[in-house]
Amino acid sequence: MKFQVHTRDSAPEASRATLDSTAKQYGFLPNLFGVLAESPTAVQAYAAINKALEQSALSPVEQQVVTLTVSATNDCAYCVGAHSTVAQMVRMPEDVLAALRDQRPLYDKKLDGLRTLVLSILQHRGWVPEDELGQAAKAGYTQRHVLDVLTIVALKTLSNYTNHIAHTPLDPQFAQQAWKASAATVG
Repeated sequence: MKFQVHTRDSAPEASRATLDSTAKQYGFLPNLFGVLAESPTAVQAYAAINKALEQSALSPVEQQVVTLTVSATNDCAYCVGAHSTVAQMVRMPEDVLAALRDQRPLYDKKLDGLRTLVLSILQHRGWVPEDELGQAAKAGYTQRHVLDVLTIVALKTLSNYTNHIAHTPLDPQFAQQAWKASAATVG
């Protein structure tokens, strides 16, 4: 099955408003949105979750810690490349970005507590042991933060799996941050 990367003109009518607002926000239409546009439900859901995250208790850097941890764990080359670019835009320290891309612990203890929480959520499929939730609390994360993390995990699961199935090509705007997935699932 070959997935199309839609333009505004080739997308279903019900996806076009979302594509228009996305292109306005980014200054271009990312290929992921072009793929998701095949399903108005998928593209609208993805955009709505992104919009909702503007109210997150997590800072922009913390949000990128979550997105990069999920995407690297899921071997999504597209999302690691795209979110590495976003991480630079929100001024993530380069050492933090490099460690996340290499799937290594972070020197920043609070951010590493967040990274560890994300890994626990993924490893335990949401059944995070109480002691690990306690470690997240000790790092300064509240119940609201945990729910915001879960929201990002859901968002990245949608995009990571879409990119795996569709073999979404990395946009030229993200090419400087290209990343090789260990599972080689993205063409």
